[in-house]
Amino acid sequence: MTTTADRILDRAQALAQVRGYNGFSYADISAELSITKPSIHHHFPTKASLAEALLARYREQFAVARQQVDDDATGARERLLGYAGLYAEVFAEGGRLCLCGVFAADAESLPVQVRRATGAFFTDQQRWVAGVLAEAGLPASRTNAAAEAYLAALEGALLLARAHGQPDATTGPDRDVVRSVAATLLDALI
Repeated sequence: MTTTADRILDRAQALAQVRGYNGFSYADISAELSITKPSIHHHFPTKASLAEALLARYREQFAVARQQVDDDATGARERLLGYAGLYAEVFAEGGRLCLCGVFAADAESLPVQVRRATGAFFTDQQRWVAGVLAEAGLPASRTNAAAEAYLAALEGALLLARAHGQPDATTGPDRDVVRSVAATLLDALI
């Protein structure tokens, strides 16, 4: 059973991933869920507390998804391509961008605690990617920078996908910018 708090988080996440942190308000959530703004404030007193809850949930969801990639894939390249698929799946949900990528774009206007939580997400991702790159044989002196490049490429690929528009009957499902960018970068790295 979905709670009101879960419904609020779901709607806020969808709005944030399309519009950014500053592109939605409690009024938007209220209108879309047909609940009052005081109901939202009951669960999340401030937009910062809502964003922190969103980030905690997103971080946990990504950790679970990464574990699934680890469980399903064999070999570093397949794991990293599976990981890129997580970003492609986010975009497939109505042209959404990575929640933390969107928040990072708004970093200068984010409350400090939200900015920290956004950074913590990227730290988690960088550690995982660097570990997989190390398993692939990339020298230790290059794994952190290569992991940053890979993450930047995935976030940038989401922006390119949005600029090109979502796949439709004319572009076809084979126009997967995220996986294409990931594969190209992996060819150069490992």
